[in-house]
Amino acid sequence: MQPEEQSRLVIDQKLEQSGWTIQDMNKLNLTASLGVAVREFPTSTGPVDYALFVEGKPVGVVEAKKTELGEKITTVEEQSSRYANSKFKWIQQEYEIRFAYEATDKLIRFTDYKDIKYRSRTVFSFFRPETLRRLLIYSYTIRNCMKHFPPLDGTGFRKCQIRAINNLDTSFAENRPKALVQMATGAGKTFTAITAAYWRYLRRDTDYSWRRFAF
Repeated sequence: MQPEEQSRLVIDQKLEQSGWTIQDMNKLNLTASLGVAVREFPTSTGPVDYALFVEGKPVGVVEAKKTELGEKITTVEEQSSRYANSKFKWIQQEYEIRFAYEATDKLIRFTDYKDIKYRSRTVFSFFRPETLRRLLIYSYTIRNCMKHFPPLDGTGFRKCQIRAINNLDTSFAENRPKALVQMATGAGKTFTAITAAYWRYLRRDTDYSWRRFAF
């Protein structure tokens, strides 16, 4: 088997573990389940490795690459974008490809084209069809919501804790997901971390209900 074919065996397994039904073109049935991943689906610019359908509607693409590509897999994002903006053959309904994956058997990167200044990020595995369907329902995206956090109620917090949490908000809002909080011994680092993870980003109020499944 060629290296890319070996990667696809693992990619198939990960898609199935995430709830996707995998099909070949000669056995196409887009209503077989909520989420269907079709191998080598033809587009106006050539066949895409996997086309993702949710409720029979195309919503995403997956580009499969060999293991050796490693972190350089980001170099094929233009290829994913080309397929995402191509015409899918035989699809008569209106649609928009919003999601793209680049994957090897070791690494998966994901892009939501609705993000402001969208860019890919590493994910543990493929999102389930139910998750993509929920994302499609809302007009906002996970990263776009991070640009509009509700104000922090600083009652009972130390100034250094308030500053740390607000700076985390700023970092995420500017698409900088890696941030270091440096605080002195006894300043309340644990409480700050818990607050940042729970109170701020897992709140389930009406305006920020996306957090129920974002993390």
